[in-house]
Amino acid sequence: MALNYELYKVFYQVAVNLSFSEAAENLYISQSAVSQNIKSLEKELKTELFIRSTRNVRLTEAGKILFEHIEPAFNLIESGEKSIREINSLERGEIHIGANDTISKDYLLPYLNKFHQLYPEIQIQITNRTSSTCIDLLQQSKVDLIISNLPNSKITEQMECQEIFSFNDLFIAGSEFKELREKEIKLREIKNYPLLMLEAKTTTRKFLENALTKLDIEIEAAVELGSVDLLIEMTKIGLGIALVPEYCLDLKEKGLFKVKTKEKLPARKLAVIKMKNIPISKSADKFIQIITDVLY
Repeated sequence: MALNYELYKVFYQVAVNLSFSEAAENLYISQSAVSQNIKSLEKELKTELFIRSTRNVRLTEAGKILFEHIEPAFNLIESGEKSIREINSLERGEIHIGANDTISKDYLLPYLNKFHQLYPEIQIQITNRTSSTCIDLLQQSKVDLIISNLPNSKITEQMECQEIFSFNDLFIAGSEFKELREKEIKLREIKNYPLLMLEAKTTTRKFLENALTKLDIEIEAAVELGSVDLLIEMTKIGLGIALVPEYCLDLKEKGLFKVKTKEKLPARKLAVIKMKNIPISKSADKFIQIITDVLY
């Protein structure tokens, strides 16, 4: 026998309420339609499910057995519907974001705080990887969205990319190179100093090398590091000059200074990126609205 969910739904309502009229009211159908559905189910199962009298309705033994089996299923369905309603009303759910350490710490935190204040029941998960690796996570559906530095050569046509922030990168130095504090040097002269650089796989490193290559400038890293925070700390102790995004640095607080160059590096941007053909959750969509300042 093919499963007829509508028949069982009517049976469940009558069994729970032990009333044809209450079942009809809950299902928004007529009492005669309820009776007809019960008769159809009894005919398919070849057994009587209810004992009807003028005063009350009772389950037969067969009806009790059937109810014991389908009640958990309907409870699960109701629980699932409730969960969907909660997710759609942002009372529960989760959002999974991919971003590198610097973006997470120095750019995203205020937006994460705002989102949490508005929707405290939504779980936020951050996966910290390089912007390049975050693209892989997005393609593998391991994250809902990513925040990436631009340009990022791994972005494909299957991705929706929305720019959210523009920034410049700064060459910074500490007291070990105090002679540069009041000078303006040619960008070509940067290679005469020990350069502290991020690893070659990072978008920041690729950006710098591409920008300098266009000016016919070749550079080598004196030290390669895995995070901007380490670049800043190494610069503070005088190991060299580093290039860092301006939004992650308070020069006065860090005891560092900007190395001024005659030629300026192109500005860069941050973007929120998601897959075009994969729907995102309402909570993820709401976070994108917040970070792109659509609502606020």
